[in-house]
Amino acid sequence: MRQELMSLPKGLAEDVASNLVMVARLIDEEPEQAYAYSRIALRLASRVAAVREAAGFAAYATQKYSEALAEFRAARRMTGTVELWPVMADCERGLGRPERALAMAGEPEVQKLDKAGQVEMRLVAAGARRDMGQLDAAIVTLQSPELASNSVQPWTARLRYAYADALLAATREDEAREWFAKALEADKDGSTDASDRLAELDGVDFVDAMVEDDVEANDGVDAPRSEVQDGPEIEDAPEFDDEGEEEDDFEGDDADVAATAEIVDADLVEPSPGEAAATAPVEKDAEDADAAKDVAKGDKSA
Repeated sequence: MRQELMSLPKGLAEDVASNLVMVARLIDEEPEQAYAYSRIALRLASRVAAVREAAGFAAYATQKYSEALAEFRAARRMTGTVELWPVMADCERGLGRPERALAMAGEPEVQKLDKAGQVEMRLVAAGARRDMGQLDAAIVTLQSPELASNSVQPWTARLRYAYADALLAATREDEAREWFAKALEADKDGSTDASDRLAELDGVDFVDAMVEDDVEANDGVDAPRSEVQDGPEIEDAPEFDDEGEEEDDFEGDDADVAATAEIVDADLVEPSPGEAAATAPVEKDAEDADAAKDVAKGDKSA
């Protein structure tokens, strides 16, 4: 990579190199930030194969498979090498085209790959088989001299892990447990979660000791009021329209609303003491007048 950057002016080469260093540092833990740095390097030196390759891996880490595939193809055209062939096939899988990945697994380029590249291509092909629902074929694809070998190589843990995972998917749990154990044995740098998968098969639950201590320390402490306080439910606050007036769920014509309001007012509004006193004599006089009329009617009939 340094040799490729020597084709650039010194200041530009240093800027590109700085961004590529950040891509390498961040791609595992902060892939989005690594992708951002790769775009800067790509803008500065898009004709450098190493930059296109780095941009491809950053896009691949953020699952931008179409963009990653384009960058890998560009890097391959520039260099003429086939070492990116497996990851290009895996991009096809990411784009939902497993049949293309399988076709690439049968191309002559695979024979030009080193041992690590061929194992990687086998992993991609097995994944494509699983994508297509061909689980038994995926298991057979992974069965190889590299899998049977007792020597531990950089690819051994991942190959054994993939085989164990395929066996588990086929409900062959005893065999899956055996191969997860073998994957854990070869996984010196923790590149897989074989230990967790083994524990899951054995029914082991891990408890965080710090969390357990916190629970014991809080034992007996009153819970928050929101959790222990019982009482009547509080009605929802009224909703208001844009002008600050309370919204009404009543549906009907304005005339109906007005009429309903008058009836409610007439039934519910009680007169004040003064109004009651003023009204009482009037009602009494009306009753006396009606009585006098009845007597007069009676006299006339007699």
